[in-house]
Amino acid sequence: MHVPDGFINAPVSVAAGVTAAGAVAVSLRGARRELGGSAVALVGAERTAPLAGLVAAFIFAVQMLNFPVAAGTSGHLLGGALAAILVGPYTGVLCIAVVLLMQGILFADGGLTALGVNITVMGVVTVVVAYALFRGLVKVLPRTRRSITVASFVAALASVPAAAGAFTLIYAIGGTTNVPVGKVLTAMVGVHVLIGIGEAVITMLTVGAVVAVRPDLVYGARGLTTPLKLRVGGELVDAEPAATAPVAARSPKKLWATGLVTALALAGVASFYASASPDGLEKVAADQGIDRHVAEHAAAGSPLADYGVKDVSDARISGGLAGVIGVGATVVAGSGVFYAVRRRRTDEPASAPVRETV
Repeated sequence: MHVPDGFINAPVSVAAGVTAAGAVAVSLRGARRELGGSAVALVGAERTAPLAGLVAAFIFAVQMLNFPVAAGTSGHLLGGALAAILVGPYTGVLCIAVVLLMQGILFADGGLTALGVNITVMGVVTVVVAYALFRGLVKVLPRTRRSITVASFVAALASVPAAAGAFTLIYAIGGTTNVPVGKVLTAMVGVHVLIGIGEAVITMLTVGAVVAVRPDLVYGARGLTTPLKLRVGGELVDAEPAATAPVAARSPKKLWATGLVTALALAGVASFYASASPDGLEKVAADQGIDRHVAEHAAAGSPLADYGVKDVSDARISGGLAGVIGVGATVVAGSGVFYAVRRRRTDEPASAPVRETV
């Protein structure tokens, strides 16, 4: 759903850019707590920071894997729900912003003047809708790991058509073509409900895999999983915190390395087999005629434009190298941002006043 330059007029693009910048600023502040950089950090937050950059890189890799959803149409992961559940909603917005920035600058994917639109639609809307629904579900479902995966499926499914609706609203205000908004809304939501099913499956499987091995690293699972039980005198009782501490203290390095290898394999190898059909927005734009004023991307001459390495003739090698470079650039940029966010607060004087929260 990467909006190119020319779909939305300049005034609305600027307004969306201001909105996105405000959301990123708020997220930078909120992410300090999620990443363990605040004076009142959540339990397990100190282990989130090293994983946030990996989550951004993983989302970048999976977004290269377009999957067919209808005749002549494909879809790809948006990632807002996945990021919010794994590392927190504020950090999730930053993850998507980093991915979109890398895609726009390096790969000419998503217009640069439309960057604010893309961050608002693909980052802010998906995260807010998904995480609000996720939190609501886990409060009413049994306190089990299965509930986390079920809630992640529903939240991810709802986030995609919500993003499609948000794009339609922006188009209704500042679209550069005169196409009835009702037709755009029907087409966008219809195809993105199907894409949402793929999003939900990917999110559920990924969250479920991490929860199965390291539930302490999943932001959305903090305080929600069933405590470890011990049999004492023939009865099951909750384990003391000290009994579970060694598990919680394990380094996330193994999971980080596994995730990075998986992301590299997806972007460097599996992406070659992705669907070549246009994604949901591209298909709707072509069918409804809202792409008549699309502009050439400012980074069209980039050596990595269109997810290929310039002057490498073999399509498989070119796409694979581009994917590997993209994953590497995203994990470095993302890790740098999240490390800086965490350090900024931890470096503040200890005497700074702290407001306790309940």
